[in-house]
Amino acid sequence: MNAESLTVRRAPLRRRLLDNIRNHPLLYLLALPVAAYYIIFCYLPMYGVVIAFQDFKPALGIAGSRWVGLKHFEKLVTSRYFGRLLGNTLSINLGMLLVGFPLPILFALLLNEIPSRGFQRVTQTITYMPHFISTVVICGLMVQFCSSNGILTNVLSHLGMQKTNLFTVPRYFQPLYIGMNIWQNLGWDSIIYFAALAGVDSELYEAAQIDGAGRWRRMLHVTLPGIMPTVVILLIMRIGSLMNLGWDQIILLYNERVYETADVISTYVYRMGLSKFEYSFGSAVGLLNSLINIMLLVGANALSRRVNETALW
Repeated sequence: MNAESLTVRRAPLRRRLLDNIRNHPLLYLLALPVAAYYIIFCYLPMYGVVIAFQDFKPALGIAGSRWVGLKHFEKLVTSRYFGRLLGNTLSINLGMLLVGFPLPILFALLLNEIPSRGFQRVTQTITYMPHFISTVVICGLMVQFCSSNGILTNVLSHLGMQKTNLFTVPRYFQPLYIGMNIWQNLGWDSIIYFAALAGVDSELYEAAQIDGAGRWRRMLHVTLPGIMPTVVILLIMRIGSLMNLGWDQIILLYNERVYETADVISTYVYRMGLSKFEYSFGSAVGLLNSLINIMLLVGANALSRRVNETALW
């Protein structure tokens, strides 16, 4: 393919873009603040990632700091904490993927089968509400519930478990954290599935009912295939964030007694980068984490495209 053919292909694209701008100027005008936000606050600050390859000193700035290459990456990989950080991050995220991802789908499917619209609205509202509660409040409630005399601790003690502060026992931290996140986000995560369910053609249900399909078969052969593209896209995005884990909730919940199961990459970045002022090392850890996420996203997208031809790009 020569340069002339590329020019011929690009010319119509430029022409269509200019025509769209002329025909819909207000739409593009509305998009400008969004584009400006991402450029200013997301893309321009990415220049600072170069400090991952420097021995950054705030007094010297990026231009004056000494370049050290891959020193900080080597320090991370050879650290005695690296295996623990990677294992905890993956185990918590895999737990939320295996349990927290299918539950909103199941919740949306079951609630969609209830004929009472009033009951659906009330249930959706109740399940949406925890998402809007402050993270500090949610974590404070969990700490109270799991204290030595907390509600959850008392319930579990009646089932034979030792009565103790649950957040001081390493093996309990990850299940508690996963359960808290599922409870907080179950209703919110199901919104997009309710939207997908509303887009399923009602004539398909009528045809299935005429053919003698019961409610279960209609759900299995009509509803699920109808929302499957949405499920696949969200699954790809979830796999692409397997190495991401919010540090704020964990920092509010954990303590030194549960570091072996609670310490993850994001909390390690916080401690090293901000608490100990090792900015370059913290940036290197964050950069490596992001690169792994990108590889997971690209791999999941390629696999999905090969298996069912549904993908992000």
